[in-house]
Amino acid sequence: MSEKQIVIFGAGYSGKAFARANRDAATILGTTRSEEKFEALRQAGIAPLLFDGALTGEIGEALQKTTHLVISVAPEEAGDPVLSAAREAIAGMPALEWIGYLSTVGVYGDHGGAWVDETAACRPVSKRSVMRVEAEQAWLKLGEEIGKPVAILRLSGIYGPGRNALVNLENGTARRLVKPDQVFNRIHCDDIAGALWQLIDGNTGGIFNVTDDEPAPPQDVVAYAASLMGVEPPPEIPFDTAQLSPMARSFYGENKRVANAAIKAAGYSLRFPDYHAAFDHMWASGDWRDGEARSPMKR
Repeated sequence: MSEKQIVIFGAGYSGKAFARANRDAATILGTTRSEEKFEALRQAGIAPLLFDGALTGEIGEALQKTTHLVISVAPEEAGDPVLSAAREAIAGMPALEWIGYLSTVGVYGDHGGAWVDETAACRPVSKRSVMRVEAEQAWLKLGEEIGKPVAILRLSGIYGPGRNALVNLENGTARRLVKPDQVFNRIHCDDIAGALWQLIDGNTGGIFNVTDDEPAPPQDVVAYAASLMGVEPPPEIPFDTAQLSPMARSFYGENKRVANAAIKAAGYSLRFPDYHAAFDHMWASGDWRDGEARSPMKR
């Protein structure tokens, strides 16, 4: 098999974790909207490309040699910006083997705390989740048309170095909002990376919940982080009286427990099956503050 060349559209937090995890396994290129972010991409092992919604000659040239596409760009009112700009180019890629699309468990909407798997009905509540469902369908349709596997990775709340309750406690922004019976799933960025590499290595298509094993109340996560730091957790705040942005409040309008059997059946074993394991590791290793400065993780 020829060497893999991977293009990540939207090489942000998850994309950089993906590249750092196995940068020697492929040539990895990634897009960003700002040249100011080029150096951070290079440090993660990603050759930077500029994408502001228009297909440039540089990107078009890269796609000619690309074997795997990872899409991590949020949909817009007009549709998926990558498909809008590059659908024809993607459909004509001569070396393409596989497409991965990073979506969200928000597509399921509210299930009243019940367990959901990939067969559950999508009942998106927010406009952004409605657009995600439409984007998922568009990518799956393209895959069918060109005869290539498309993997949809539905991600739960993303955390990891630089983005976690330890950081929030240190900088004074941590809050313990309490809404009775509310739970969320989470996923460490290294497990997003690991799941992506697993699906790429197998050229595996389908829909996969990429999420941890332990849906838990958000206030419990903050309390656990505080216990590791040896500090008092912030006081509990009843959800009904909390000052929240409309987007933050909308997250609490969706309550479900997300099952992950499908990604495990595809061969992936979670590195951090729950937040306890992840926070224990981040605290002990000291890598919780900054995701950019970490040494690469090998599989």
